[in-house]
Amino acid sequence: MTNDFYCDQVLSGKTEVEKVYETENVLAYYHTRPYYQVHIVAIPKKHILSLTKMEDADQEILMELMTVIQKVAADIEEKYGACRVITNLGNYQESKHLHWHIVSGDKQK
Repeated sequence: MTNDFYCDQVLSGKTEVEKVYETENVLAYYHTRPYYQVHIVAIPKKHILSLTKMEDADQEILMELMTVIQKVAADIEEKYGACRVITNLGNYQESKHLHWHIVSGDKQK
C-alpha cells in the first residue's frame, strides 16, 4: 500500500476541498495545509503514481492536466504577478499520486 492522500482522502470525499477548477479527469483545489500564501494543487482523478512512472496510455490525461495547470497558473500570475509550478519525484514526493503545486507568495511559517 502506498501513501496516496489524493485518492484516499480528496477523491474519495473524506477530506473536503475548495475547488479552483475541475474537468472530467482533473481537479485543482486549494491545498489543505498551504505552504505558501497562495497554494493550489492540481491532480488527475485517475491514480497515476508520478511523472516518471506514467504509462503511454496516460498521455491524454497528462495533456488535460497541463491545460488545467496552465489556466490556473495564468490566473495566479495575473492576480499576484508571479507563480511557481512544482512537482516532486522519488523521495521528495510525499504522496504517491501525480500532482502539481501552483504557488505564489512567501512560504508560510
